[in-house]
Amino acid sequence: MSRANTRVVKIGDRVIGGGNPILIQSMTNTKTEDVEATVKQIQALTEAGCDIIRCAVPTMEAAKALSEIKKQISIPLVADIHFDYRLAIAAIENGADKIRINPGNIGSRDRIQAVVDAAKERQIPIRVGVNSGSLEKELVEKYNGVTAEGLVESALDKVRIIEEMGYDNLVISIKSSDVMMCAKAHELITNQTDHPLHVGITEAGTLYSGNIKSAVGLGIILYQGIGDTIRVSLTGDPLEEIKSAKRILKTLGLRKGGIEVVSCPTCGRTQIDLIGLANQVETLVQSYDLDIKVAVMGCVVNGPGEAKEADLGVAGGKGVGILIKKGEIVKKVPESELLSVLKDELDHWGK
Repeated sequence: MSRANTRVVKIGDRVIGGGNPILIQSMTNTKTEDVEATVKQIQALTEAGCDIIRCAVPTMEAAKALSEIKKQISIPLVADIHFDYRLAIAAIENGADKIRINPGNIGSRDRIQAVVDAAKERQIPIRVGVNSGSLEKELVEKYNGVTAEGLVESALDKVRIIEEMGYDNLVISIKSSDVMMCAKAHELITNQTDHPLHVGITEAGTLYSGNIKSAVGLGIILYQGIGDTIRVSLTGDPLEEIKSAKRILKTLGLRKGGIEVVSCPTCGRTQIDLIGLANQVETLVQSYDLDIKVAVMGCVVNGPGEAKEADLGVAGGKGVGILIKKGEIVKKVPESELLSVLKDELDHWGK
């Protein structure tokens, strides 16, 4: 079942599935009970390009805080629940646009039914989340370990439970920190369900390894037309998750907008702090919603030729910097002014 054929699910004022654009999710790392800190982080994430935000709800106080948080944010809010079905119901009553539960750790059937009834009453979707780290013992034994097949069976079992309770407004997530197992599980499940899929490599790790694992895993899955929402799970500032998710989608041609920075590798001809300049340019362009390519080149000799594919380029060496437009040198400036000249060009782009 490709992305185009999954069911359409409404989350707050957004829709996923049915070929709609893939939305980016993240999760706050503040204490949800601290409304001010949580709202501040959500607003920063929204500005960075986050489409849907998830908050942990470990206490009744956190569940009640959702109604106050909701008043101050502009993107849909998902409540993340583990173990206590009463917290799921309280989160729904306090305005959560979607809840994330694992029916396997919510408890008895009547408790799951109580959560399903509350969600059904307000027509909010339930995300059924299954994680390789918490796969049921019988499935581990059946498949001789944690496997993609086991993950899929577990997820579809949970979906069946909720569907039998008369509710099918669902999103599925099957996550593993094993990239290839995760990819295989998504390939398997997509032929067995038409519910939208939230995709991510769980516990991917630090900024460095987490980005690589997420880019590879999400790349494999999304390239096959699988996935309706994504999260890049990183051990770090959630803002980094948004930057990475936007770049992954843009690289795969699944999202437009945002400046792409290309830069040459350093070599013996480099006569400028290219690494420093490239990083400064990367930071600078984050705040522009222009669909253009900017090149950062390390020498004035080959710079213009190598930058001809880009809309804008800068190159420098021996104290001199050049500004390149469509492969032509348009300005020479002192190297120290390169960044401000580039910023000025971006500020006036298309005007």
